[in-house]
Amino acid sequence: MEIKVKERVNWPITILLILGLITVAFPLYLTVVIAFKQPSEMTNSISGILSLPRNWSLANFAEAMRVTDFWNSLFNSVLITAVTVIVSILIHSMIGYAIGRNKANSKFYNFTYLFIVSGMFVPFAILMMPLVKQTAQMGIANIVGVILCYIVFYMPMNVLLYSGYLTNIPIALEEAARVDGASTWKTYWSIIFPIMKPMHATVAVLTALGTWNDVMTPLVIMSGSGVNTLPLAQMTFQTQFGTNYNLAFASYLLALLPILIFYIVCQKQILNGVVNGAVK
Repeated sequence: MEIKVKERVNWPITILLILGLITVAFPLYLTVVIAFKQPSEMTNSISGILSLPRNWSLANFAEAMRVTDFWNSLFNSVLITAVTVIVSILIHSMIGYAIGRNKANSKFYNFTYLFIVSGMFVPFAILMMPLVKQTAQMGIANIVGVILCYIVFYMPMNVLLYSGYLTNIPIALEEAARVDGASTWKTYWSIIFPIMKPMHATVAVLTALGTWNDVMTPLVIMSGSGVNTLPLAQMTFQTQFGTNYNLAFASYLLALLPILIFYIVCQKQILNGVVNGAVK
């Protein structure tokens, strides 16, 4: 005789999930609908904004690509993001390793750790004007200066993540490598760096998202240079007298595609990294 167990629905959690879905789906729906509409279809009424386009056309996307010089802006954004992520993983992981393995027994490393992490609490508004002056004086008020700023900006968070993750890695692995004659440099690159793949994935995602969507840093450093990133180029649609929402939203969707493709291609590696980190 089979006993049927009545499944109970957790309504509070279900309602929260539905509200969360609506919170994410509704702005995305508005973005897609407005991007395909013509300016003549936009009215002040709610129904005019929420209704579907009468004619689905790619004209807004073509015009947005022309106005923003899309391919050049895309190249600049990809270049800045890719270099920032790669250099951040290489440098911040080494700093996190050095601090994580020594801060418990060394006042110097503990002070260095606190000093670096304290950078998370410094507002960008305080750093903005000094950065503009310093990059101009050093001759790096360009893409190189923006990349260097990003590497420094994300150092506190990434060092915090890497040094914390090292507590999950037994120090016995390094001791065994030293017994076999491996140097600290060899031990790090051959053993520790590969083991930290889950944290590399986390750092890469957080750094890439922050760099890709940032407006202020390229705006204040590369202002007047004629070089634009995608978020910076999208400011073209906002003028003193209003905003061209149709072209702006079409441009936002175009800027969303590279990150979306990146996630679709790498989602398996990202999920495996999260699972492996949890199991570890």
